[in-house]
Amino acid sequence: MELQAHGPRKYPHAELKLSSAGQGWSELSAELRSHPVSDMPGLVPQYMEISIAVCGRDDGWVLRSGAGERQKTRPLPGTIWLSPIGIGDNDISVTAPLSNILHLYLPARRFSLLAEDYNLPPEPAHSIHYLAGLQDELVHQIGLSVIEELRNETASGRMLVETCSLMLAARLAHNYGDGWSIKYPQTTVRRLDDVRLRRIRDYIAAHLEEDISVADLASVANLSLFHFTRLFTASFGAPPHRYVAQQRLERSMVLLAESQMALSDIALSSCFSSQTSFSRAFRRATGMTPGQYRKLFR
Repeated sequence: MELQAHGPRKYPHAELKLSSAGQGWSELSAELRSHPVSDMPGLVPQYMEISIAVCGRDDGWVLRSGAGERQKTRPLPGTIWLSPIGIGDNDISVTAPLSNILHLYLPARRFSLLAEDYNLPPEPAHSIHYLAGLQDELVHQIGLSVIEELRNETASGRMLVETCSLMLAARLAHNYGDGWSIKYPQTTVRRLDDVRLRRIRDYIAAHLEEDISVADLASVANLSLFHFTRLFTASFGAPPHRYVAQQRLERSMVLLAESQMALSDIALSSCFSSQTSFSRAFRRATGMTPGQYRKLFR
């Protein structure tokens, strides 16, 4: 089952308000849905599903059964449900309309990276518990970051989502796994050394028009994804996605000022899916549209 196809099969009657379909995300799928009062059949997930009540209510219930349990949960704001890979909901009932429920889907390979880096048992994705009614601020904030990217595309959205998927997998494995926890390696190295810094800067500069991933940068630095992300942030003062987005913004400003390149081409070279998305992001960052900025130099 394709990552983007799980939601429509499980929630055919829920209104789809936002979706990552077409965004090119490969490590995480996201859907924001409104659920009517309904009874839904079960579906055994091939991906880890995390559901978050973005806008909840205190006068209804979400009832579901799975893994030999029957769960009854008030869908208050921030409430989280976990549906692990291979442990499906036998049935789900929603007793009052829910306007904004975020559904995130993680492939098993994100958890496999944890196993490789931290010597965890094989297939850690299958060890996550079937849980309801959780309140986890980190998971909640990750969800809000994903929604913001869906609503307002950025120049490095795929990198943001890649990082979010890693953080989410680590959080679930550490807090809700089957009797084991991640032991992060102790190291005295707090920042990237000068050689790695130069390699990373050069790589980013040479590939700004391409789909750079955090995994690409970690490979350049010869570090694991989790270790690299922490060291990058400490060294550059910003996480990878934010640094790359800033570099792309600065490059687009140069192109607007010094070239005759069409706005649509600048948008594509800045890794936006459309000129409209580029214009919105540029205006958020500078207070001007790309066209207005270009006129300053004419």
